[in-house]
Amino acid sequence: MKRRKIEIMDTTLRDGEQTSGVSFSVSEKLTISQLLLEELKVDRIEIASARVSEGELEAVKAVAKWAKKHGFLEQIEVLTFVDKGVSIDWMIEAGVKVQNLLTKGSLNHLTHQLKKTPEQHFAEIGENIQLANSKGIKTNVYLEDWSNGMRNSQEYVFQYLDFLTKQKVERVMLPDTLGILTPKETSEFISKVTERYPQTHFDFHGHNDYDLGTANVMEAIKSKVSGLHLTVNGMGERAGNAPLASVIAVINDFLPDVKVGLKESSLYKVSKLVETFSGVRIPANKPIVGENVFTQTAGIHADGDNKKNLYFSDLLPERFGRKRSYALGKTSGKANIEKNLQELGLKLNDADLKKVTQRVIELGDSKETVTQDDLPYIISDVLASSAYQEKVKVESYLLSHASGLRPAATIAIKFNDKLYEEHAQGDGQFDAFMNALSKLYKSKGRKLPALIDYSVRIAPGSSSDALCETTITWKTDKKTFTTRGLDSDQTVCAIKATEKMLNIICEQERVNSIKI
Repeated sequence: MKRRKIEIMDTTLRDGEQTSGVSFSVSEKLTISQLLLEELKVDRIEIASARVSEGELEAVKAVAKWAKKHGFLEQIEVLTFVDKGVSIDWMIEAGVKVQNLLTKGSLNHLTHQLKKTPEQHFAEIGENIQLANSKGIKTNVYLEDWSNGMRNSQEYVFQYLDFLTKQKVERVMLPDTLGILTPKETSEFISKVTERYPQTHFDFHGHNDYDLGTANVMEAIKSKVSGLHLTVNGMGERAGNAPLASVIAVINDFLPDVKVGLKESSLYKVSKLVETFSGVRIPANKPIVGENVFTQTAGIHADGDNKKNLYFSDLLPERFGRKRSYALGKTSGKANIEKNLQELGLKLNDADLKKVTQRVIELGDSKETVTQDDLPYIISDVLASSAYQEKVKVESYLLSHASGLRPAATIAIKFNDKLYEEHAQGDGQFDAFMNALSKLYKSKGRKLPALIDYSVRIAPGSSSDALCETTITWKTDKKTFTTRGLDSDQTVCAIKATEKMLNIICEQERVNSIKI
């Protein structure tokens, strides 16, 4: 059976950037564009709106210059407006070749926003398309508010499509602008359009206001659209757009008669980069890319995974460059603990395993967060085993912060019962502490993990003396891991989390030496 190709247009850099509080820099837009086209292999990207700002123009110029050099120029698209050629002049200056022309897809928008008749609107659109063609610019056309148009003014929509399908356009793009469609309506409306105009390339642009974005995309594909508009992490205005990762997984697993050319294993990498650049955190339970979606929590599930992978589905984490993990907490069983110990290269007898499991459950009951990297400490605490003693201790430190002077730190670190001191300055007290620690480790020919994420959490409603929790994510050549510190002082929290990190890498070095 020959599979129908579905074209994927990513609009993270245009519609996704309309997420409240998000603005990508020139270098960020260029980097994301390169990853989307070269690494993830999407078919097209929409990167900006014409005329927005000087910074937007510089970003589009940078992307266009790179795209032209590497053969991607006709896959770069910009949102434009019916504005007597002003947007087209902007595109020419920017060096891009494909416009996505924003027009009115409902009579309500046309009447109350533009205050024009259909004939006036169509005439201006025709002039714009003709001008673009004369300048060597290809045209795709958005029918803004098309979903409401199909609900309330279908006669207008088909009048417009009768006109538009006779113009020299590459694609007609059907947005559910306000995210109001149900899957049933999506199927009905798109089927009416594709059956009436079988030779026209239609894209579906779904929003997610009712959390139906992915479901609507499925129905759009079944109803014979040729392309989809998606965003990384579902970014976009209000509740965002149909999410790229979820849609690709759904297509690959449930729609065997269609295909997409995207590289699944790169979805998570691109997702995390966009999270970093945008500052918009990925919810932990977000399908495919969330932190917890491949984490088994219940002990019975871990036990089932040991017995012929009873709790596996086709949605395997390895497809997306990820791995399954087993959470530790009050619902953990021995199987969860064993899975985590295996990854650490540790093994306990049944009696000791039972004691450690009970301790993890107790910590979970008291609402404490337990991670795989906490296990050596728990083992040490429960079994009083010398094999897991704390090898590194931040014995003392002096932090200074004065007006007009750079923050400084003097630290004393005890390693294997020997004390070492170091001093350094930094951009803040914790930065100074880390600089001193890095100098100390470097002097001993050792390298610290890279700090790649840092967050502080204080319970809602707390006062200034409340306990806070600092969570730091570290990355070595072999793995990424997280440590936490708890204290009423944020800097002390961070130092406690760092001390835990030092012991984790020390313990890992000990385990590796045993394996060798």
